[in-house]
Amino acid sequence: MVGVVLVSHSHEVASSVATLASGLAGKGHLAPVVPAGGTPDGGVGTSSELITEAAWRADQGVGVAILVDLGSAVLTVRALLAEGDVLPPAARLVDAPLLEGAVAAVLTASTGADLDAVEAAASDAWDYRKV
Repeated sequence: MVGVVLVSHSHEVASSVATLASGLAGKGHLAPVVPAGGTPDGGVGTSSELITEAAWRADQGVGVAILVDLGSAVLTVRALLAEGDVLPPAARLVDAPLLEGAVAAVLTASTGADLDAVEAAASDAWDYRKV
């Protein structure tokens, strides 16, 4: 299955979003969901080391969708992708809202969908209306 990595400036946010998305997907054939939040010392920020570790943990050989929260998270993932060999070969930065996109990505990945379908589902979350 496609893996999903959730990058936030906060360990608590990344972990909570991963827990929520996994819980909504239910038991059974759950896609790997790995949070990468905060800095290695527990502070607020982003960490290339934590992101890289999370991507390899989530990778099952068919792609990894990486969702991010804010500015430097985007820049950090882009820099890692530009290096070419730091992240799994089919890792992809997905332009989606973190929470809604994570839920859509995990649900879609858990059906066995490919990386393109997971990215599309997560990106479609930009259009979710709440009122």
